[in-house]
Amino acid sequence: MDYIFQTGFLGTRAPLFMDIVSVIVAALPFLIYGAISLAKKGNYSAHESVQRLLFWISVIVVGFFEFGVRMEGGYKNLMEGSSVSHDYLLYVLIFHIIISVITLILWVKTLYFAKRSKKQSTLPGLYSPTHKRDGQWTFIGIIFTMLTGAWVYALLFVF
Repeated sequence: MDYIFQTGFLGTRAPLFMDIVSVIVAALPFLIYGAISLAKKGNYSAHESVQRLLFWISVIVVGFFEFGVRMEGGYKNLMEGSSVSHDYLLYVLIFHIIISVITLILWVKTLYFAKRSKKQSTLPGLYSPTHKRDGQWTFIGIIFTMLTGAWVYALLFVF
């Protein structure tokens, strides 16, 4: 298990687990867009399956990330090689966490109401405009989570 703490493959100071998580998070908006495209084409069953799969993969990736950070000694140990000020890095990290948590709540809400509305036969149908709006906000949140995560990564391991 120690291999996940060795230097990663992106050419920075980041450990391997951080590079793995970063690549998955960077790919997530594109994968979500693919799932959205399925719905636009009317393939709602595939859209639902892919969205659920991406959600659970994301939960597992966040768990892997949290495990890695804790085993690596926490945030303070990860920031030791950075030349960025502690306060600035902490503010960016808090901003990223706020966006991530809000996005997670939106995503859970969107999935929950989609499942409920499907059982009530209002999705697709009566609930579709609300679901579409919630999905768009979730997608925007995922994009911002990816961007702020890349910002934190750069501050920790590049600068």
